[in-house]
Amino acid sequence: MASLLSLNVGLSREVDWRGRTVRTGIWKHPVDGPRLVRRLNIDGDGQGDLAGHGGEHRAVLVYQAQAYRYWRAQLGWGELEFGSFGENLTVDGLADDEVCVGDRYRIGEAEFEVTQPRVTCFRLGIRLDEPQMAALLVAHHRPGFYMRVLTEGRVQAGDEIVKIADGPQRLTVADVDALLYLPDHPAAKLRRALRIPALSAGWRSSFRDLLEAAENPDRGSGSATDTQPGWAGFRPLQVREVVKESVSVVSIILDDPDGAVLPTARPGQYLTARVPEAGRPAPVRSYSLSSAPGASRYRISVKREAHGLVSGYLHDSLKPGSTIEAAAPRGNFVLQDGTAPVVLISAGIGVTPVLSMLHALAKAGGPREVWWLHSARNPAEHAFAAETLDLLAGLDGARRFFFYSEATPDEAAATGAARGRLTAEMLTGLALPTGAAAYLCGPPAFMADIRNALNSLGVSDVHTELFGPQDAVNPGVVAKPPVAPHVPAGPPGPGPPVTFSRSGLTAPFDGAGFANLLEFAEACDVPTRWACRTGVCHTCTTPLLSGTVCYEPAPLEMPAEGSVLICCARPTSDLVLDM
Repeated sequence: MASLLSLNVGLSREVDWRGRTVRTGIWKHPVDGPRLVRRLNIDGDGQGDLAGHGGEHRAVLVYQAQAYRYWRAQLGWGELEFGSFGENLTVDGLADDEVCVGDRYRIGEAEFEVTQPRVTCFRLGIRLDEPQMAALLVAHHRPGFYMRVLTEGRVQAGDEIVKIADGPQRLTVADVDALLYLPDHPAAKLRRALRIPALSAGWRSSFRDLLEAAENPDRGSGSATDTQPGWAGFRPLQVREVVKESVSVVSIILDDPDGAVLPTARPGQYLTARVPEAGRPAPVRSYSLSSAPGASRYRISVKREAHGLVSGYLHDSLKPGSTIEAAAPRGNFVLQDGTAPVVLISAGIGVTPVLSMLHALAKAGGPREVWWLHSARNPAEHAFAAETLDLLAGLDGARRFFFYSEATPDEAAATGAARGRLTAEMLTGLALPTGAAAYLCGPPAFMADIRNALNSLGVSDVHTELFGPQDAVNPGVVAKPPVAPHVPAGPPGPGPPVTFSRSGLTAPFDGAGFANLLEFAEACDVPTRWACRTGVCHTCTTPLLSGTVCYEPAPLEMPAEGSVLICCARPTSDLVLDM
Protein backbone atom coordinates (compact mmCIF):
# COMPACT_ATOMS: atom_id res chain seq x y z
CA MET A 1 0.00 0.00 0.00
CA ALA A 2 1.38 3.40 -0.95
CA SER A 3 1.56 6.04 1.76
CA LEU A 4 2.24 9.72 2.29
CA LEU A 5 5.61 10.11 3.98
CA SER A 6 5.80 13.89 4.11
CA LEU A 7 3.53 16.88 3.47
CA ASN A 8 5.62 19.85 2.25
CA VAL A 9 4.69 23.49 1.72
CA GLY A 10 6.47 26.77 1.09
CA LEU A 11 5.51 30.25 -0.04
CA SER A 12 7.04 32.07 -2.98
CA ARG A 13 10.33 33.85 -2.34
CA GLU A 14 12.85 35.86 -4.33
CA VAL A 15 16.39 34.51 -4.70
CA ASP A 16 19.54 35.88 -6.34
CA TRP A 17 20.70 33.92 -9.37
CA ARG A 18 23.44 34.97 -11.77
CA GLY A 19 22.92 38.64 -11.00
CA ARG A 20 19.15 38.40 -11.42
CA THR A 21 16.21 38.06 -9.10
CA VAL A 22 14.09 34.94 -9.52
CA ARG A 23 10.71 34.48 -7.91
CA THR A 24 10.09 30.83 -7.03
CA GLY A 25 8.16 28.53 -4.75
CA ILE A 26 10.61 25.63 -5.19
CA TRP A 27 11.65 25.69 -1.51
CA LYS A 28 9.25 23.32 0.27
CA HIS A 29 9.66 21.97 3.81
CA PRO A 30 7.83 19.25 5.78
CA VAL A 31 5.06 20.29 8.15
CA ASP A 32 3.53 18.40 11.06
CA GLY A 33 -0.14 17.63 11.37
CA PRO A 34 -2.95 17.93 8.85
CA ARG A 35 -3.28 20.67 6.24
CA LEU A 36 -6.32 21.50 4.16
CA VAL A 37 -5.85 20.74 0.47
CA ARG A 38 -7.85 23.19 -1.59
CA ARG A 39 -8.65 23.27 -5.30
CA LEU A 40 -5.61 25.40 -6.18
CA ASN A 41 -3.05 24.47 -3.51
CA ILE A 42 -2.41 23.43 0.08
CA ASP A 43 -2.81 25.84 2.99
CA GLY A 44 0.53 27.54 3.49
CA ASP A 45 1.80 26.75 0.01
CA GLY A 46 2.39 29.00 -3.00
CA GLN A 47 3.93 29.15 -6.46
CA GLY A 48 6.21 31.84 -7.85
CA ASP A 49 5.36 31.49 -11.55
CA LEU A 50 1.75 30.64 -12.29
CA ALA A 51 2.44 30.40 -16.03
CA GLY A 52 4.28 27.12 -15.52
CA HIS A 53 3.21 25.98 -12.06
CA GLY A 54 0.08 26.06 -9.97
CA GLY A 55 -3.49 26.36 -11.19
CA GLU A 56 -6.20 23.74 -11.07
CA HIS A 57 -4.32 21.08 -13.06
CA ARG A 58 -1.03 21.65 -11.22
CA ALA A 59 -2.33 22.10 -7.70
CA VAL A 60 -0.21 19.42 -6.03
CA LEU A 61 3.21 18.03 -7.01
CA VAL A 62 4.14 14.45 -6.09
CA TYR A 63 7.61 12.87 -5.84
CA GLN A 64 8.74 9.50 -4.59
CA ALA A 65 11.05 8.57 -1.73
CA GLN A 66 12.44 5.87 -4.00
CA ALA A 67 13.58 8.61 -6.42
CA TYR A 68 15.45 10.32 -3.57
CA ARG A 69 17.41 7.13 -2.99
CA TYR A 70 18.03 6.76 -6.73
CA TRP A 71 19.52 10.26 -7.08
CA ARG A 72 21.66 9.88 -3.99
CA ALA A 73 23.22 6.80 -5.56
CA GLN A 74 23.53 8.36 -9.04
CA LEU A 75 24.93 11.74 -8.02
CA GLY A 76 26.70 10.92 -4.78
CA TRP A 77 24.48 13.15 -2.66
CA GLY A 78 23.98 12.88 1.07
CA GLU A 79 20.62 12.84 2.80
CA LEU A 80 18.09 15.38 1.51
CA GLU A 81 15.11 16.75 3.40
CA PHE A 82 11.78 15.74 1.89
CA GLY A 83 10.47 18.60 -0.22
CA SER A 84 13.88 19.24 -1.78
CA PHE A 85 12.53 18.43 -5.25
CA GLY A 86 9.82 21.03 -4.80
CA GLU A 87 7.14 18.43 -4.21
CA ASN A 88 4.14 18.86 -1.94
CA LEU A 89 3.67 15.16 -1.33
CA THR A 90 6.63 12.85 -0.78
CA VAL A 91 5.26 9.35 -1.17
CA ASP A 92 6.27 5.75 -0.69
CA GLY A 93 5.26 4.06 -3.96
CA LEU A 94 3.43 5.65 -6.92
CA ALA A 95 6.39 5.22 -9.27
CA ASP A 96 6.36 7.31 -12.46
CA ASP A 97 6.50 4.16 -14.61
CA GLU A 98 3.43 2.72 -12.85
CA VAL A 99 1.11 5.70 -12.22
CA CYS A 100 -0.96 6.64 -15.29
CA VAL A 101 -2.27 10.05 -16.27
CA GLY A 102 -5.94 10.05 -15.30
CA ASP A 103 -5.49 7.74 -12.28
CA ARG A 104 -7.40 8.86 -9.19
CA TYR A 105 -6.35 8.53 -5.56
CA ARG A 106 -7.76 9.19 -2.09
CA ILE A 107 -5.34 10.55 0.53
CA GLY A 108 -6.81 11.39 3.90
CA GLU A 109 -10.03 13.32 3.27
CA ALA A 110 -9.05 14.53 -0.21
CA GLU A 111 -9.34 12.97 -3.66
CA PHE A 112 -6.95 13.66 -6.53
CA GLU A 113 -6.49 13.01 -10.28
CA VAL A 114 -3.12 12.74 -12.05
CA THR A 115 -2.93 15.39 -14.81
CA GLN A 116 0.62 15.58 -16.20
CA PRO A 117 4.30 14.99 -15.52
CA ARG A 118 6.35 17.66 -13.79
CA VAL A 119 7.21 20.68 -15.93
CA THR A 120 10.93 20.80 -16.70
CA CYS A 121 12.26 23.90 -14.96
CA PHE A 122 15.63 25.55 -14.31
CA ARG A 123 14.57 26.46 -10.76
CA LEU A 124 14.95 22.87 -9.58
CA GLY A 125 18.58 23.17 -10.65
CA ILE A 126 18.90 26.27 -8.47
CA ARG A 127 17.34 24.47 -5.51
CA LEU A 128 19.57 21.40 -5.79
CA ASP A 129 22.67 23.21 -7.07
CA GLU A 130 22.68 20.93 -10.13
CA PRO A 131 22.06 22.94 -13.35
CA GLN A 132 21.37 19.79 -15.41
CA MET A 133 18.67 18.49 -13.07
CA ALA A 134 15.76 19.20 -15.44
CA ALA A 135 17.41 17.14 -18.18
CA LEU A 136 18.35 14.37 -15.75
CA LEU A 137 14.76 13.94 -14.55
CA VAL A 138 13.57 13.35 -18.10
CA ALA A 139 16.55 11.25 -19.28
CA HIS A 140 16.21 8.94 -16.25
CA HIS A 141 12.39 8.73 -16.50
CA ARG A 142 11.83 10.10 -12.97
CA PRO A 143 10.01 13.43 -13.43
CA GLY A 144 7.32 13.21 -10.73
CA PHE A 145 3.79 14.36 -11.50
CA TYR A 146 1.05 16.89 -10.80
CA MET A 147 -2.46 16.20 -9.57
CA ARG A 148 -5.62 18.25 -9.45
CA VAL A 149 -7.90 18.23 -6.43
CA LEU A 150 -11.26 16.55 -7.01
CA THR A 151 -12.43 16.72 -3.39
CA GLU A 152 -10.97 19.16 -0.90
CA GLY A 153 -9.98 17.84 2.50
CA ARG A 154 -7.26 17.51 5.12
CA VAL A 155 -4.21 15.32 4.56
CA GLN A 156 -1.14 14.61 6.69
CA ALA A 157 2.00 12.51 6.74
CA GLY A 158 1.17 8.87 7.49
CA ASP A 159 -2.04 8.80 5.45
CA GLU A 160 -2.53 5.79 3.23
CA ILE A 161 -2.89 6.36 -0.49
CA VAL A 162 -5.82 4.45 -1.99
CA LYS A 163 -6.33 4.14 -5.72
CA ILE A 164 -9.99 4.73 -6.56
CA ALA A 165 -10.01 4.74 -10.39
CA ASP A 166 -7.81 3.89 -13.37
CA GLY A 167 -7.12 6.51 -16.01
CA PRO A 168 -8.08 5.74 -19.62
CA GLN A 169 -5.46 4.72 -22.20
CA ARG A 170 -3.10 3.49 -19.43
CA LEU A 171 -0.20 5.77 -20.37
CA THR A 172 2.17 6.15 -17.45
CA VAL A 173 3.64 9.43 -16.27
CA ALA A 174 7.03 8.31 -17.60
CA ASP A 175 5.46 7.40 -20.97
CA VAL A 176 3.77 10.78 -21.33
CA ASP A 177 6.91 12.64 -20.27
CA ALA A 178 9.05 10.77 -22.80
CA LEU A 179 6.45 11.27 -25.52
CA LEU A 180 6.92 15.03 -25.29
CA TYR A 181 10.57 15.47 -24.41
CA LEU A 182 12.48 12.52 -25.90
CA PRO A 183 13.03 11.59 -29.57
CA ASP A 184 10.35 9.62 -31.42
CA HIS A 185 6.77 10.84 -31.22
CA PRO A 186 4.66 8.00 -32.69
CA ALA A 187 1.33 9.23 -33.98
CA ALA A 188 -0.62 6.33 -32.46
CA LYS A 189 0.71 7.10 -29.00
CA LEU A 190 0.04 10.82 -29.44
CA ARG A 191 -3.58 10.02 -30.30
CA ARG A 192 -3.87 7.89 -27.18
CA ALA A 193 -2.53 10.72 -25.05
CA LEU A 194 -5.02 13.15 -26.57
CA ARG A 195 -7.86 10.81 -25.58
CA ILE A 196 -7.06 11.25 -21.86
CA PRO A 197 -9.58 13.80 -20.53
CA ALA A 198 -7.49 14.50 -17.43
CA LEU A 199 -4.39 15.59 -19.38
CA SER A 200 -3.77 19.29 -18.82
CA ALA A 201 -4.41 21.82 -21.59
CA GLY A 202 -0.75 22.74 -22.14
CA TRP A 203 0.33 19.16 -22.71
CA ARG A 204 -2.66 18.53 -24.97
CA SER A 205 -1.68 21.52 -27.10
CA SER A 206 1.91 20.29 -27.41
CA PHE A 207 0.74 16.81 -28.41
CA ARG A 208 -1.65 18.24 -31.02
CA ASP A 209 1.28 20.14 -32.58
CA LEU A 210 3.43 17.00 -32.57
CA LEU A 211 0.62 14.95 -34.10
CA GLU A 212 0.11 17.51 -36.87
CA ALA A 213 3.84 17.39 -37.61
CA ALA A 214 3.80 13.56 -37.60
CA GLU A 215 0.85 13.44 -39.98
CA ASN A 216 2.22 16.20 -42.26
CA PRO A 217 5.98 15.60 -42.29
CA ASP A 218 6.60 17.80 -45.32
CA ARG A 219 4.90 20.78 -43.76
CA GLY A 220 5.74 20.45 -40.07
CA SER A 221 3.46 22.03 -37.49
CA GLY A 222 3.64 25.46 -39.06
CA SER A 223 6.22 26.90 -36.72
CA ALA A 224 9.24 28.84 -37.86
CA THR A 225 11.59 26.23 -36.50
CA ASP A 226 10.15 22.98 -37.81
CA THR A 227 9.41 23.97 -41.42
CA GLN A 228 12.50 23.12 -43.44
CA PRO A 229 14.09 26.19 -45.08
CA GLY A 230 14.52 26.19 -48.85
CA TRP A 231 18.33 26.33 -48.59
CA ALA A 232 21.01 26.43 -45.94
CA GLY A 233 22.85 29.62 -45.03
CA PHE A 234 22.97 32.62 -47.35
CA ARG A 235 23.01 32.58 -51.16
CA PRO A 236 23.35 35.43 -53.68
CA LEU A 237 20.18 36.77 -55.27
CA GLN A 238 20.27 39.24 -58.12
CA VAL A 239 18.32 42.49 -58.11
CA ARG A 240 16.15 42.67 -61.24
CA GLU A 241 14.11 45.77 -60.43
CA VAL A 242 13.85 48.49 -57.80
CA VAL A 243 10.31 49.90 -57.75
CA LYS A 244 9.18 52.99 -55.84
CA GLU A 245 5.89 52.09 -54.10
CA SER A 246 5.36 55.31 -52.09
CA VAL A 247 7.34 58.28 -50.84
CA SER A 248 8.97 56.04 -48.21
CA VAL A 249 8.84 52.46 -49.59
CA VAL A 250 10.69 50.73 -52.41
CA SER A 251 10.26 47.16 -53.60
CA ILE A 252 13.24 45.04 -54.63
CA ILE A 253 12.61 42.24 -57.11
CA LEU A 254 15.04 39.33 -56.70
CA ASP A 255 15.79 36.10 -58.51
CA ASP A 256 18.59 33.58 -58.92
CA PRO A 257 21.59 34.93 -60.88
CA ASP A 258 21.71 31.74 -62.97
CA GLY A 259 17.97 31.52 -63.55
CA ALA A 260 17.37 28.61 -61.15
CA VAL A 261 13.86 28.27 -59.77
CA LEU A 262 13.55 29.70 -56.27
CA PRO A 263 11.80 27.65 -53.57
CA THR A 264 8.18 28.61 -53.01
CA ALA A 265 7.57 30.82 -49.99
CA ARG A 266 4.43 30.54 -47.91
CA PRO A 267 2.20 33.64 -47.80
CA GLY A 268 3.41 35.82 -44.92
CA GLN A 269 7.00 34.60 -44.64
CA TYR A 270 10.07 36.82 -44.59
CA LEU A 271 13.49 36.93 -46.25
CA THR A 272 16.66 37.73 -44.28
CA ALA A 273 19.24 39.76 -46.21
CA ARG A 274 22.91 40.34 -45.47
CA VAL A 275 24.18 43.57 -47.03
CA PRO A 276 28.00 43.89 -46.82
CA GLU A 277 27.98 47.20 -48.72
CA ALA A 278 25.94 48.85 -45.96
CA GLY A 279 28.52 48.49 -43.16
CA ARG A 280 31.11 46.40 -41.32
CA PRO A 281 30.39 43.89 -40.00
CA ALA A 282 27.83 43.22 -42.71
CA PRO A 283 24.42 44.18 -41.29
CA VAL A 284 21.63 41.62 -41.43
CA ARG A 285 17.96 42.59 -41.70
CA SER A 286 14.70 40.70 -42.26
CA TYR A 287 11.98 41.86 -44.66
CA SER A 288 8.59 40.30 -45.29
CA LEU A 289 7.93 39.00 -48.78
CA SER A 290 5.21 41.08 -50.43
CA SER A 291 5.02 39.02 -53.61
CA ALA A 292 2.47 36.42 -54.56
CA PRO A 293 3.38 32.96 -53.22
CA GLY A 294 4.67 30.77 -56.01
CA ALA A 295 5.93 33.72 -58.05
CA SER A 296 9.10 33.10 -60.04
CA ARG A 297 10.78 36.02 -58.25
CA TYR A 298 10.85 37.24 -54.69
CA ARG A 299 9.76 40.77 -53.81
CA ILE A 300 10.74 42.48 -50.57
CA SER A 301 9.55 45.98 -49.75
CA VAL A 302 11.65 48.27 -47.58
CA LYS A 303 10.64 51.43 -45.73
CA ARG A 304 13.27 54.14 -45.41
CA GLU A 305 14.06 54.54 -41.72
CA ALA A 306 15.55 57.68 -40.22
CA HIS A 307 19.29 57.08 -39.80
CA GLY A 308 18.83 53.54 -41.15
CA LEU A 309 22.13 52.43 -42.71
CA VAL A 310 20.63 49.42 -44.47
CA SER A 311 17.37 50.99 -45.62
CA GLY A 312 19.28 54.08 -46.78
CA TYR A 313 21.63 51.93 -48.85
CA LEU A 314 18.77 49.91 -50.35
CA HIS A 315 16.84 53.06 -51.25
CA ASP A 316 19.73 55.15 -52.61
CA SER A 317 22.46 52.83 -53.87
CA LEU A 318 21.00 49.47 -54.84
CA LYS A 319 20.63 49.13 -58.61
CA PRO A 320 19.32 46.44 -60.98
CA GLY A 321 22.09 43.93 -61.56
CA SER A 322 23.39 44.19 -57.99
CA THR A 323 23.36 41.16 -55.71
CA ILE A 324 22.44 40.71 -52.10
CA GLU A 325 22.93 37.67 -49.90
CA ALA A 326 19.74 36.10 -48.57
CA ALA A 327 18.69 33.29 -46.29
CA ALA A 328 15.72 31.14 -47.32
CA PRO A 329 12.17 32.31 -46.58
CA ARG A 330 11.15 31.55 -43.02
CA GLY A 331 8.48 32.45 -40.49
CA ASN A 332 5.36 31.09 -38.85
CA PHE A 333 3.19 34.14 -39.58
CA VAL A 334 1.59 32.37 -42.52
CA LEU A 335 -1.91 32.12 -43.94
CA GLN A 336 -3.57 28.94 -42.72
CA ASP A 337 -5.82 26.77 -44.84
CA GLY A 338 -9.52 26.76 -44.04
CA THR A 339 -12.89 28.22 -44.89
CA ALA A 340 -13.32 30.70 -42.03
CA PRO A 341 -13.47 34.42 -42.86
CA VAL A 342 -10.07 36.12 -43.05
CA VAL A 343 -9.38 39.56 -41.58
CA LEU A 344 -6.09 41.15 -42.74
CA ILE A 345 -5.07 44.18 -40.66
CA SER A 346 -1.94 46.26 -41.10
CA ALA A 347 -0.37 49.63 -40.46
CA GLY A 348 2.44 51.26 -42.45
CA ILE A 349 5.03 48.85 -43.79
CA GLY A 350 3.21 46.08 -41.89
CA VAL A 351 1.18 45.72 -45.08
CA THR A 352 3.84 43.54 -46.74
CA PRO A 353 3.16 40.07 -45.25
CA VAL A 354 -0.64 40.44 -45.35
CA LEU A 355 -0.39 41.63 -48.97
CA SER A 356 1.25 38.29 -49.79
CA MET A 357 -1.67 36.59 -48.04
CA LEU A 358 -4.13 38.65 -50.09
CA HIS A 359 -2.37 37.51 -53.27
CA ALA A 360 -2.82 33.90 -52.14
CA LEU A 361 -6.51 34.41 -51.38
CA ALA A 362 -7.11 36.14 -54.71
CA LYS A 363 -5.39 33.32 -56.56
CA ALA A 364 -7.39 30.66 -54.73
CA GLY A 365 -10.71 32.43 -55.27
CA GLY A 366 -13.70 30.65 -53.80
CA PRO A 367 -16.27 31.83 -51.28
CA ARG A 368 -13.92 32.61 -48.37
CA GLU A 369 -14.90 35.96 -46.86
CA VAL A 370 -12.05 38.52 -46.84
CA TRP A 371 -11.78 41.75 -44.85
CA TRP A 372 -8.92 44.21 -45.53
CA LEU A 373 -8.06 46.97 -43.04
CA HIS A 374 -5.01 49.18 -43.51
CA SER A 375 -3.81 52.31 -41.73
CA ALA A 376 -1.35 54.85 -43.22
CA ARG A 377 -0.47 58.49 -42.71
CA ASN A 378 -1.84 59.71 -46.05
CA PRO A 379 -2.24 58.62 -49.68
CA ALA A 380 1.39 59.50 -50.52
CA GLU A 381 2.63 57.02 -47.89
CA HIS A 382 0.05 54.34 -48.69
CA ALA A 383 2.11 51.69 -50.46
CA PHE A 384 0.38 49.15 -52.73
CA ALA A 385 -3.00 50.93 -52.67
CA ALA A 386 -3.76 50.25 -56.34
CA GLU A 387 -2.44 46.68 -56.18
CA THR A 388 -4.61 46.01 -53.16
CA LEU A 389 -7.75 47.35 -54.84
CA ASP A 390 -7.13 45.20 -57.93
CA LEU A 391 -6.78 42.06 -55.80
CA LEU A 392 -9.87 42.83 -53.73
CA ALA A 393 -11.90 43.47 -56.88
CA GLY A 394 -11.37 39.86 -57.86
CA LEU A 395 -12.80 38.53 -54.59
CA ASP A 396 -16.58 38.36 -54.33
CA GLY A 397 -17.86 40.22 -51.31
CA ALA A 398 -14.45 41.39 -50.09
CA ARG A 399 -14.61 44.37 -47.75
CA ARG A 400 -11.89 46.99 -47.45
CA PHE A 401 -11.28 49.88 -45.07
CA PHE A 402 -8.49 52.45 -45.35
CA PHE A 403 -7.57 54.77 -42.48
CA TYR A 404 -5.39 57.89 -42.91
CA SER A 405 -4.08 59.54 -39.75
CA GLU A 406 -2.86 62.76 -41.44
CA ALA A 407 -4.92 63.08 -44.63
CA THR A 408 -6.83 66.20 -45.62
CA PRO A 409 -10.62 65.91 -46.00
CA ASP A 410 -10.22 66.00 -49.79
CA GLU A 411 -7.57 63.25 -49.75
CA ALA A 412 -9.73 61.02 -47.59
CA ALA A 413 -12.81 61.62 -49.76
CA ALA A 414 -10.90 60.88 -52.97
CA THR A 415 -9.70 57.51 -51.70
CA GLY A 416 -12.73 56.48 -49.65
CA ALA A 417 -10.62 56.40 -46.49
CA ALA A 418 -11.62 57.23 -42.94
CA ARG A 419 -9.67 60.04 -41.31
CA GLY A 420 -7.76 59.07 -38.20
CA ARG A 421 -5.79 56.07 -37.05
CA LEU A 422 -7.29 52.61 -36.97
CA THR A 423 -8.11 52.24 -33.28
CA ALA A 424 -9.94 49.77 -31.09
CA GLU A 425 -12.94 52.11 -31.05
CA MET A 426 -13.09 52.20 -34.86
CA LEU A 427 -12.78 48.43 -35.01
CA THR A 428 -15.79 48.00 -32.75
CA GLY A 429 -18.12 49.57 -35.30
CA LEU A 430 -17.21 47.30 -38.21
CA ALA A 431 -19.16 44.15 -37.19
CA LEU A 432 -16.26 41.79 -37.88
CA PRO A 433 -17.19 38.09 -38.04
CA THR A 434 -16.33 36.53 -34.68
CA GLY A 435 -15.35 33.21 -36.25
CA ALA A 436 -12.70 34.84 -38.42
CA ALA A 437 -8.97 34.20 -38.50
CA ALA A 438 -7.23 37.56 -38.13
CA TYR A 439 -3.69 38.35 -39.30
CA LEU A 440 -2.17 41.49 -37.84
CA CYS A 441 1.09 43.32 -38.62
CA GLY A 442 2.33 46.78 -37.72
CA PRO A 443 4.08 48.69 -34.92
CA PRO A 444 4.09 46.85 -31.56
CA ALA A 445 1.74 49.28 -29.77
CA PHE A 446 -0.72 49.14 -32.69
CA MET A 447 -0.72 45.34 -32.69
CA ALA A 448 -1.22 45.15 -28.92
CA ASP A 449 -4.21 47.52 -29.02
CA ILE A 450 -5.85 45.89 -32.03
CA ARG A 451 -5.29 42.37 -30.73
CA ASN A 452 -6.96 43.25 -27.43
CA ALA A 453 -9.82 44.85 -29.33
CA LEU A 454 -10.27 41.79 -31.53
CA ASN A 455 -10.36 39.52 -28.49
CA SER A 456 -12.94 41.73 -26.80
CA LEU A 457 -15.09 41.50 -29.95
CA GLY A 458 -14.96 37.71 -29.85
CA VAL A 459 -12.28 37.21 -32.52
CA SER A 460 -9.94 34.82 -30.74
CA ASP A 461 -7.96 33.33 -33.66
CA VAL A 462 -5.44 36.17 -34.00
CA HIS A 463 -1.98 35.80 -35.61
CA THR A 464 0.63 38.54 -35.31
CA GLU A 465 3.99 39.33 -36.89
CA LEU A 466 6.76 41.22 -35.13
CA PHE A 467 9.57 42.86 -37.09
CA GLY A 468 12.00 43.26 -34.18
CA PRO A 469 13.12 40.87 -31.44
CA GLN A 470 10.48 38.61 -29.95
CA ASP A 471 9.28 39.19 -26.43
CA ALA A 472 11.49 37.47 -23.88
CA VAL A 473 10.34 34.29 -22.12
CA ASN A 474 12.30 34.05 -18.84
CA PRO A 475 10.02 32.23 -16.39
CA GLY A 476 10.20 33.48 -12.83
CA VAL A 477 12.84 36.13 -13.52
CA VAL A 478 11.80 39.50 -12.13
CA ALA A 479 11.65 41.92 -15.05
CA LYS A 480 14.13 44.79 -15.36
CA PRO A 481 13.89 47.90 -17.54
CA PRO A 482 14.77 46.90 -21.11
CA VAL A 483 18.25 47.69 -22.40
CA ALA A 484 19.17 48.08 -26.07
CA PRO A 485 21.25 45.12 -27.34
CA HIS A 486 25.00 45.76 -27.11
CA VAL A 487 28.32 43.94 -27.24
CA PRO A 488 29.20 42.27 -23.92
CA ALA A 489 31.24 44.19 -21.39
CA GLY A 490 34.98 43.60 -21.39
CA PRO A 491 37.47 42.76 -24.12
CA PRO A 492 36.08 41.17 -27.31
CA GLY A 493 36.02 37.38 -27.32
CA PRO A 494 38.37 35.38 -29.58
CA GLY A 495 35.58 33.21 -31.02
CA PRO A 496 33.60 33.44 -34.27
CA PRO A 497 31.25 36.41 -34.75
CA VAL A 498 27.61 35.84 -33.76
CA THR A 499 24.95 37.98 -35.44
CA PHE A 500 21.55 38.44 -33.81
CA SER A 501 19.64 39.46 -36.93
CA ARG A 502 16.44 40.78 -35.33
CA SER A 503 18.45 42.80 -32.83
CA GLY A 504 20.88 44.20 -35.41
CA LEU A 505 23.94 43.18 -33.40
CA THR A 506 27.15 41.28 -34.21
CA ALA A 507 29.73 40.38 -31.56
CA PRO A 508 32.58 37.81 -31.33
CA PHE A 509 31.80 34.85 -29.09
CA ASP A 510 33.76 34.50 -25.86
CA GLY A 511 34.06 30.77 -25.21
CA ALA A 512 35.87 31.29 -21.93
CA GLY A 513 33.32 33.68 -20.49
CA PHE A 514 30.10 32.02 -21.67
CA ALA A 515 29.10 28.37 -21.66
CA ASN A 516 26.60 28.67 -24.51
CA LEU A 517 24.81 31.02 -26.89
CA LEU A 518 22.02 31.67 -24.41
CA GLU A 519 24.42 33.07 -21.83
CA PHE A 520 26.13 35.10 -24.56
CA ALA A 521 22.80 36.56 -25.77
CA GLU A 522 21.89 37.47 -22.20
CA ALA A 523 25.20 39.30 -21.76
CA CYS A 524 24.32 41.27 -24.92
CA ASP A 525 20.82 42.06 -23.56
CA VAL A 526 19.29 40.39 -26.61
CA PRO A 527 15.77 39.21 -25.62
CA THR A 528 15.86 35.47 -24.97
CA ARG A 529 13.28 32.70 -24.62
CA TRP A 530 13.98 29.69 -22.39
CA ALA A 531 12.59 27.58 -19.54
CA CYS A 532 14.73 24.55 -18.69
CA ARG A 533 18.18 25.80 -19.86
CA THR A 534 19.24 22.15 -20.30
CA GLY A 535 18.11 21.19 -23.83
CA VAL A 536 14.83 19.55 -22.80
CA CYS A 537 11.89 21.88 -23.33
CA HIS A 538 12.95 23.44 -26.70
CA THR A 539 11.58 26.84 -25.63
CA CYS A 540 14.90 28.36 -26.74
CA THR A 541 14.72 26.88 -30.25
CA THR A 542 15.92 29.59 -32.64
CA PRO A 543 16.11 29.66 -36.45
CA LEU A 544 19.72 29.25 -37.57
CA LEU A 545 20.21 31.35 -40.68
CA SER A 546 23.83 30.39 -41.26
CA GLY A 547 26.78 28.80 -39.52
CA THR A 548 27.42 25.70 -37.44
CA VAL A 549 27.29 24.84 -33.74
CA CYS A 550 28.30 22.08 -31.38
CA TYR A 551 26.29 20.99 -28.34
CA GLU A 552 27.79 20.82 -24.86
CA PRO A 553 26.00 18.88 -23.41
CA ALA A 554 23.96 17.26 -26.15
CA PRO A 555 20.20 17.92 -25.89
CA LEU A 556 17.86 15.00 -25.26
CA GLU A 557 16.34 15.56 -28.71
CA MET A 558 18.09 17.47 -31.49
CA PRO A 559 16.18 20.39 -33.00
CA ALA A 560 14.94 20.36 -36.58
CA GLU A 561 17.37 21.18 -39.36
CA GLY A 562 17.82 24.92 -39.70
CA SER A 563 17.33 25.65 -36.00
CA VAL A 564 19.42 25.56 -32.84
CA LEU A 565 18.89 25.12 -29.11
CA ILE A 566 20.83 28.10 -27.82
CA CYS A 567 20.78 26.93 -24.18
CA CYS A 568 23.37 24.22 -24.88
CA ALA A 569 24.98 25.28 -28.18
CA ARG A 570 28.32 26.94 -28.92
CA PRO A 571 29.33 28.38 -32.32
CA THR A 572 31.93 26.56 -34.41
CA SER A 573 31.83 29.09 -37.29
CA ASP A 574 30.44 32.54 -38.08
CA LEU A 575 26.82 32.41 -36.95
CA VAL A 576 23.63 34.27 -37.83
CA LEU A 577 20.64 33.70 -35.50
CA ASP A 578 17.10 34.93 -36.03
CA MET A 579 16.80 36.67 -32.69
